[in-house]
Amino acid sequence: MMLPLEGLLVIALEQAVAAPTCTLRLADAGARVIKVERAEGETARHYDKAVHGTSAYFAWLNRGKESTVLDVKAEGDRALLERMISRADVFVQNLAPGAAGRLGLGSAELVERYPRLVSVDIAGYPQDTSYRDMRAYDMLVQAESGICAVTGTPEIPVKVGVSMADVMTGMNAHAAILEALIERAQTGRGKAIEITMFDAMADMMSVPLLHHDYGGRETPRTGLAHASIYPYGSIACSDGEIVIVVQNPGEWRRLCTGVLQRPDLIDDPRFSDNPKRVENRAALGAILAEVFGEMTRARAIELLERNALAWSNVSTVADLGRHPALRRITVETPGGPFAAVRSPVRREHIKVGSVPALGAHTDKVRQEFMPEAS
Repeated sequence: MMLPLEGLLVIALEQAVAAPTCTLRLADAGARVIKVERAEGETARHYDKAVHGTSAYFAWLNRGKESTVLDVKAEGDRALLERMISRADVFVQNLAPGAAGRLGLGSAELVERYPRLVSVDIAGYPQDTSYRDMRAYDMLVQAESGICAVTGTPEIPVKVGVSMADVMTGMNAHAAILEALIERAQTGRGKAIEITMFDAMADMMSVPLLHHDYGGRETPRTGLAHASIYPYGSIACSDGEIVIVVQNPGEWRRLCTGVLQRPDLIDDPRFSDNPKRVENRAALGAILAEVFGEMTRARAIELLERNALAWSNVSTVADLGRHPALRRITVETPGGPFAAVRSPVRREHIKVGSVPALGAHTDKVRQEFMPEAS
């Protein structure tokens, strides 16, 4: 079966998480991705050695790519990179602020030279703002954008426990590239694209921002609960926790009658609609705690299922590893195979590429793009 991006050439001057997330999706869809690294290897190679000697981040994000080691400041290697870009469909870079521009590799400049190129600059902050030169790492952008202000407990702000700013930025870049390729098929012209981490997180903060700007209220940190829907969060049973969700009037009625055995609560003026339940969450929480605290998890789940109400486990990482819904694929690394999570985008079986050793494809790429210099 032919994959949708087969025949597409992507050159990636990338590091860490955001850009590699984007190009991983392109590689999974059949694109040829040539990853350009410095002599010591890109940043994520050095985070740990968890996966047979390869870092977990690098193993996760770099399957199916070719690794080429170049010194892009050296004349010969810079010329080779230029030759590669001249043949490419897509160029992606997430160097430090201003670095690509100093090398003549900013997207606007590249698209002027190669009009069919889709060229993407991934940055921390929009480059037309005063924050353009700020260094940006995942936790810094989570904190700067307000994510930490709405995440955690009432006492302690925290960041999301995975690299959300990086990953969302990579996903945005992937979507922007696909849009630009569709547009190029219609117009014959490429595009210079800027994707920033701050934009990604600001978009994720839209609901708290709108509540602040138009509702006149701050979004509280509520731990494992929802700030603006209630009941929506963890509840303790006699032998452990589950998460329950009530989002609409029908669910509220079913919870009251079928689970709590308290039909009187349906029209209780403190709880009759969601805004009132949020306002009076402490009083309702006490009722829920009393009822669920006398049930086992199995009994609570039975009643929730019987009344068509949503619930979930509060899973550990170990629980995820043996979860019946988890889909795995086998990926080779230089040190051996590992069980990766299957792409959430491509459900059908595909031929999965290996995670490359540093510089494994350098000679091949030199001979292909500059045979006269080999």
